[in-house]
Amino acid sequence: MIVVTGATGTVGRQVVMQLSERGTPVRALTRDPGSAGMPAGVEVMRADLADPASLEPHLAGADSVFLVWPFTSPEQAEGQGSPVVQVLARHVPRIVYLSAEAAAGRPGSFWATIERLIEQSGAAWTFLRPTGFATNTLMWADQIRSRGVVRWPYGAAARSLIHERDIAAVAVAALTDDRHAGQKYLLTGPETVTQAEQVRLIGEAIGRRVHWEELDPGQARQQLLAAWGDPAFVDSALATWARLVTEPEPVTATVEQVTGVAARSFRQWAGDHISDFRSPSVAAIAGR
Repeated sequence: MIVVTGATGTVGRQVVMQLSERGTPVRALTRDPGSAGMPAGVEVMRADLADPASLEPHLAGADSVFLVWPFTSPEQAEGQGSPVVQVLARHVPRIVYLSAEAAAGRPGSFWATIERLIEQSGAAWTFLRPTGFATNTLMWADQIRSRGVVRWPYGAAARSLIHERDIAAVAVAALTDDRHAGQKYLLTGPETVTQAEQVRLIGEAIGRRVHWEELDPGQARQQLLAAWGDPAFVDSALATWARLVTEPEPVTATVEQVTGVAARSFRQWAGDHISDFRSPSVAAIAGR
């Protein structure tokens, strides 16, 4: 039995689906089971990481748990993360945590804090440290649908964005095979692609010319503050994009080494998400 937290999220849903396809018993935890939309045969349970006690009834008989930490504050990670990790470690022998590449270089980040708590818990563990998620480019979807222009800072920032299915495939391997215990996997796509190139590839996928328009970082900060509300997180994101202009994200073969299948390219990801970037009217015509 595998327990999946964040089961309705980008990666968690893929983990549930891939485990289900393998015939592995899955228990999906979510705050709203009624709208979860899980595959047939998956146990869907109500739980909230903000309430550690709500997890406990659903951990009985579990062999491993996939942990997605939803809070970005280091203080929350320390204060709320500790009881969550303690509950998990008390009932489940193995924790697979969706961390981030930044955990290695930023010991004060919430990713690194949760990693440390898990290491101290006594449970076996595997840490997945992906670079940027390809799905993060969905934040441009409204601009692409409405104007065919993406206004954003740091078009030359080069990222090795990874497909959510590839993160989930590595997670499934770690959740079901003891050989991955104690590993910190740096997960990336197969190549670096600048943000401006990402926009071009999305345009090619949807059959529409999409332009990049460089946005002043100061303007971008105001927009992101309005959208995200966390100044520290916004400033961290902008600093990361600025650094990636001269220091591209790394590229590893870890996905293929773990799963036996090469990581999907950003072009492939864009092809899988055409409907997310097309206007409803275009999508309807394309589907006829």
